[in-house]
Amino acid sequence: MEEKPDTAVFGATGLIGKWTVRRLLGEGRAVAAVVRDPARSGPALRGWLHENHTGTDRLTVLAGELTGGPVLGLSAADDARLTGVRDVFNTAALYRFGMRRAEAAAVNVEGALDVVRWAATRPGLRRLVHVSGYRVGLETDPRHPMPEAELAGIYRRKGAYEGSKIEGDAAVRVAAAELGVPLTVVNPSSVIGHSVTGESGQYIGLAALVEQLWTGRLPALPGTARTFVPVVTVDHLAAFMAAIPDHDGDPGGAHWVLDERTPHLPELVGLLAGHLGVPAPKRLVPVSLVRRLPKAVTRAEPETLGFLTEDRYDTATAERIADSAGLRQAPVETALRRWADRLVADGFGAAPSALPGGFAEVAGARTYLAGERTVPEFVFLHGIPLDGESWRGVLGQLGDSPALVADLPGLGRSAPTAVTDLEWLTELLAPLESRPVLVAHSAGCAPALRYAGTHPDRVGGVVLVSPYFLQEKGSAVLRTPALAAPMLRRASPARLASALVGGTPSPEVLHAVTSAAAQLARPGVARRNARRLREAHRAGERVALTALLGRVVGVRIVAGERDRLVGDPGSVPVATVPGAGHCPQLSDPAAVGAVIREAARH
Repeated sequence: MEEKPDTAVFGATGLIGKWTVRRLLGEGRAVAAVVRDPARSGPALRGWLHENHTGTDRLTVLAGELTGGPVLGLSAADDARLTGVRDVFNTAALYRFGMRRAEAAAVNVEGALDVVRWAATRPGLRRLVHVSGYRVGLETDPRHPMPEAELAGIYRRKGAYEGSKIEGDAAVRVAAAELGVPLTVVNPSSVIGHSVTGESGQYIGLAALVEQLWTGRLPALPGTARTFVPVVTVDHLAAFMAAIPDHDGDPGGAHWVLDERTPHLPELVGLLAGHLGVPAPKRLVPVSLVRRLPKAVTRAEPETLGFLTEDRYDTATAERIADSAGLRQAPVETALRRWADRLVADGFGAAPSALPGGFAEVAGARTYLAGERTVPEFVFLHGIPLDGESWRGVLGQLGDSPALVADLPGLGRSAPTAVTDLEWLTELLAPLESRPVLVAHSAGCAPALRYAGTHPDRVGGVVLVSPYFLQEKGSAVLRTPALAAPMLRRASPARLASALVGGTPSPEVLHAVTSAAAQLARPGVARRNARRLREAHRAGERVALTALLGRVVGVRIVAGERDRLVGDPGSVPVATVPGAGHCPQLSDPAAVGAVIREAARH
């Protein structure tokens, strides 16, 4: 006999919704996730829950939506299945800037009201938990409906998103009181990623400010030295939401959920700038001035400026509930760093990483690392003008073998260092407890080979993919006009991929270079790639590396058929990839993976 849900979650595939579903399932609840398209969203939600170590035996996915009228788009049969629901969580909202009023209100006002009306028909309802926002609900006597002139003024000043949240908050509280619905309103601050993994999946609001910082488009910061944009991790918020029915004994209240330890905005941005290895903005600009300037000049979304205040918020009731439930917030600065790591790994939504990583201090530089940092079987170093994502196809050939992937200093997502590549690599590998196979492409071959030559006892083998010092000067990638620094900065992923592999790139190749193209647009990265290319032409460098090649044991070479070797590899075995150019790891990862696996067996 099918188990009937005792909990319903609307907006179950959104940031707050899916983490709330996960928490409720983890506590043994039978949860109905109401989504617009179960055929598409259901498998995606179940897959995400399994990835996050949560069983789905007690999860039911039903079709419905907040714009579906009083029954919320539920079929008669599904509505009947939810008759015994005790707790209802409305985490759904249309969160986007630049909307029209009608579009925002359809979900954030009318849809929210329909959830209240539907919840009122559940005979055993214990609690309706409604997610609002930390900048709304401050008035003690909500009014709905408001006079149109007053409401129009709110939408005009605040924008459609915040205006609809203000109207929706008042509407929900008034309707719940009239219908006798036991309501709790949760007012979260800016929601950031999971306190351990950093995972968020949401890239607007404060995340957009971090993206501007990362890409060098934040020369000045709106606000004052005391501007306060508080944050809360998504896992703490989800745990708080799930705790409400058992630990909030007085329906009708509203709770502000945020971390009071959040640094003031200039300190928060400075913290993240230092972690990411990018410059922090040095100037503060009054919000009143930013409002008067065109968006094309400020790059600031006008609707976000209302959040840049010095206001503080009363969190006492939320803290009492959290204490009762035994909940503690993770250290906020650590959570912010992990969130920033994940934003960069996800390409701020544009290019999710095959192997999400984060930043660590290596030889005085903030270095982007992904994968296993203690006992890797393989260590991967990319070439020019790529980053660690260029190995995604090869990584897929190695199964579950632990690997460490690093962006070279000053390239990709890593900040520059004052030391040599060999010194940087020596510090990077010093903590390892394994003897990994070093796998390097093009420019990455030099530090890999030099490290193997100076630390033979620390290396299990070396695979050099397209070692530039054995190839024609100006060959393949080196002779491509698009590799000049100004061209690199403007290279789209498709253009970059085409230049590297020739012809029309496959979707897999395009994915593997999308991150690199984004990094090349950041200040200084294209210039540093161009400088590395010039250094690769030095005759003495090529001679020295060729000589070293004959003294290092356990080296294998992979080269593309269209990017032939002109230097003498001596007795080093060479695998030629038919039809490939300078980047066989992109065009034929299976062939490169086979050589790497062979190196690991010897």
